[in-house]
Amino acid sequence: MHGPGPGLIVGVTGLAKNVFGLVLSRMELAALELSEARNHAMALMAVAALAILSAWFALAYGTVMIVALAWESMGWRILMIMFLVFLVLTVGLLLKAVSMLKEGKLRLPETMNELKNDREMLL
Repeated sequence: MHGPGPGLIVGVTGLAKNVFGLVLSRMELAALELSEARNHAMALMAVAALAILSAWFALAYGTVMIVALAWESMGWRILMIMFLVFLVLTVGLLLKAVSMLKEGKLRLPETMNELKNDREMLL
């Protein structure tokens, strides 16, 4: 019996190099997209933090001043108006955060497409 010929060893070696190259290129693509996703996540977190900070400052400074100035003429109704204003502001900021998430900037579309193509090719 003859052992495996040099053609088989060369073929297996070439296949291993190709698989390694494929895995390496996918890892590089994933690293690039993760970097972009990280940047978008940081921007989203900054917007959310600024929204929270803005809401607290507005609540602390604005509410006391407006209530003090309007209490004699409006009474308790000024508190309801302030509540509605801050509710609208909060909803607006939450909608902005949701729209940022829906843009899909936190996904890895190219990496997922390439991995799907690789799976289909291998199966």
